Amino acid sequence: MPPPGQPIVIFRADASVAMGTGHVMRCIALAQAWQDQNGECVFAAAESTSASEARLRDEKFEFVRITASPGTPQDAAQLVQLGIARHGSWIVVDGYQFDVEYQRAVKAAGLKLLVIDDAAHVGADAADLVLDQNAHADENLYQHGEDDTRLLLGSRYALLRREFKVWREWDREIAPSGRKVLVTIGGSDPDNLTLIAIRALHLLAADQPDATVVVGGSNPYGDQIEGEIRNTGGSIRLLKDVFNMPELMADVDVAISGAGSTCWEMCFLGLPAIVIDVAENQRPIGQELDRRGIAIHLGSGVDITAEKIADQLKTLLASQGRRAAMSDRGRNLVDGRGAERVVSAMTAGSVRLRRAQAEDCELLLEWANDPEVRANSFSSEVISRERHREWFGQKIADPNAVLYVVMAPNDCPIGQVRYDIDGLRALVSISLGAGFRGKGFGGMCLSLAVDELFRSTKASRIDAYVKPANESSLRMFLNAGFQRQEDTSFAGQPAVHLILEKNRSS
Repeated sequence: MPPPGQPIVIFRADASVAMGTGHVMRCIALAQAWQDQNGECVFAAAESTSASEARLRDEKFEFVRITASPGTPQDAAQLVQLGIARHGSWIVVDGYQFDVEYQRAVKAAGLKLLVIDDAAHVGADAADLVLDQNAHADENLYQHGEDDTRLLLGSRYALLRREFKVWREWDREIAPSGRKVLVTIGGSDPDNLTLIAIRALHLLAADQPDATVVVGGSNPYGDQIEGEIRNTGGSIRLLKDVFNMPELMADVDVAISGAGSTCWEMCFLGLPAIVIDVAENQRPIGQELDRRGIAIHLGSGVDITAEKIADQLKTLLASQGRRAAMSDRGRNLVDGRGAERVVSAMTAGSVRLRRAQAEDCELLLEWANDPEVRANSFSSEVISRERHREWFGQKIADPNAVLYVVMAPNDCPIGQVRYDIDGLRALVSISLGAGFRGKGFGGMCLSLAVDELFRSTKASRIDAYVKPANESSLRMFLNAGFQRQEDTSFAGQPAVHLILEKNRSS
């Protein structure tokens, strides 16, 4: 049992041969990020596989068995009992069986709830937080939630496990002629698409692809796959239930993969891929990545043949330019900080935004004239009260200006975020009161304000300009998903230009 006094998250996710292990694996990524912030994690499951349980043990997570049928009121009651007994800070549910009634039972017990969803398959009417990490995630799918439900949508929240973190600064070299192939269909692969991929490799034997085939610990076709590899010949190695997926992805030129959560790992490492729907819910992922030119989507498993895979693989391996473009687009989509952003949203507590009001005028002047704020501004002179009042009145009245005051859990104002909107673009400015700096509030405030802008306006791009010496602000914007552009000037001074797009690589 976790030591007392540490913030605990209860994860409710199942795994099986038919379902796969994707729900559990992305919960592990979030749990690791929570663990890195000195939190503790408990996993609860009604259905699991020996491989998923072994992985949880390796991660030092406590495992609790749910004895009720998945998704039933009895299941929810056991989860609530566990959450109360463990004094859980959050309950995280990931699975399509956890419908709105299930969620309401959790919330009725006074527990904070994060729902991990995919394109509103289960909906999240009762959740505090809804996480949909897919590139095609759309707030219009989640219009029926509570007014205070916060949506964490898109690939900037993609959950990558801890082992990927050290690869953030790595650069992929695109070989003129690709030769190395990775096959990774998923944790269970119920339709044995791995076998079809191996046969596709056999069709390319004359081109001598160097292939690595990875099968999950829940794959029921291990013996058949081993036999096929022995009969195929060529350079194919078989690995089971691996823990070094980043190294394997970094070492190859192309992947043949299921169109599930592995896609975000491949995007992060800039690995061009041919993706196949292992389950119906993966189809929108594959289609969106194909639309963005990041992956080649072949369709669902029932339509896949070895010949179809081989044709696409041969063409892709031969085209350095196409692989380079796919790699760049993938890396622009996923930066590997998604799990950290979700944890930040969970730990933000009741930090909230409200629109600035007339009575905030003097407080914002006090913050604006703080010596550190003035030093980091592009205009460093002290602001007079008369000039500030005129500016403040204009901003409050301007429909293209959005000015938020950020409130701490005790309803104390701690900072401000301002947007100046021009069409689909918004220029952001953020500052905190002196007593709230260096405590993580800046990232929380910015993350809240980004989500709110994209939710409530038509803006699809945010620009930020920071003085080059302001390292803390640069880190804050980069951690929030902003991408650094070429250095420029702003207000006549050297500046770092950063951009965040609502749908990157679209």
